[in-house]
Amino acid sequence: MTGPVLRSAYDLTRQDLCELLAGEPPYRARQVWDGLHRRRRRPSEMTELPVGLRARLEAGLPPPLAEAARRTADGGRTVKWLWQLADGARVESVLMVYDRRATVCVSTQAGCAMGCAFCATGQSGFDRQLSSGEIVEQVVAAARAAGPRRISNVVFMGMGEPLANYDRTWAAVERIHSDLGISARRLTVSSVGLVPGIRRLAGERLPVNLAVSLHAANDALRDRLVPMNRRYPLGLLAEACARYVEATGRRLSIEWALIDGVNDRPSDMAELAAFARPLSAHVNLIPLNPTPGYAVRGSPPQRVAEAREELERRGVNATVRSTRGTEIDAACGQLAAPRVEVVGRPRVR
Repeated sequence: MTGPVLRSAYDLTRQDLCELLAGEPPYRARQVWDGLHRRRRRPSEMTELPVGLRARLEAGLPPPLAEAARRTADGGRTVKWLWQLADGARVESVLMVYDRRATVCVSTQAGCAMGCAFCATGQSGFDRQLSSGEIVEQVVAAARAAGPRRISNVVFMGMGEPLANYDRTWAAVERIHSDLGISARRLTVSSVGLVPGIRRLAGERLPVNLAVSLHAANDALRDRLVPMNRRYPLGLLAEACARYVEATGRRLSIEWALIDGVNDRPSDMAELAAFARPLSAHVNLIPLNPTPGYAVRGSPPQRVAEAREELERRGVNATVRSTRGTEIDAACGQLAAPRVEVVGRPRVR
């Protein structure tokens, strides 16, 4: 089979798989596809296949994500993986297990080019886009680790800006929905506010959730915290969000990292309420998690509670996000896989 570089077995389309299995009975492609997606198995584990075919698939497909490190927190209910990809790039993903559900937070880029000062990923710089298969495979790996608990939610909130890798991210969304069987209503795409991407998202057939990382609701402060605001200021962002809400019928989420003395004052909450209320948006307040490159601390608990009360007094529904995995740098804004030199070329298929 010839064509673009395959970085993951999950980059294969059904047609690609049929070509790879040329000469085999047609039902073999269905078995392998089902094994990869519904049963989350590697070719060597597909015991319904002949031994020779299993070996052929192991040799012919890209290797699985290589686990470079794994750390756990919260009594084993939060797991963070460091994955090394075929070309040496590294990304992180996080599994969070709750009583009745499990959520996986996946990366869409190796690094990030958005440059948000308080985010560890933004401080690390940008390496490359992930393929759709590399994104999907993070969900599969988490599902394998979750054991009997089914992955109920996928959040595209790991390393990178999903809408800056739009085509591959959306291809992953469709694969996760159609082949892994996770409802679109349980898929959440996060963005710092790439207006063209939000407009495209509003026109897609699957009504996924959108979470906008806002962090400031006046342009002067947001220009400093979220540099992309200089290109797409708050007025344009509000218009794009309104289009998304109208087109999808989904409730918009606003993410707000509370930074002590920076964006947690009553005046900041008044500006946030003025932005969120016309959009009927829900606000997630997140006390800033520590990162080595940003010395400012998160808001203290009393100020967090006051911020929530101020928003609700102004007619905005708000919750304080429960922080998971802070001690293993797995919480919001803390993912920053160490950069390494490229160790080899991806195999061309």
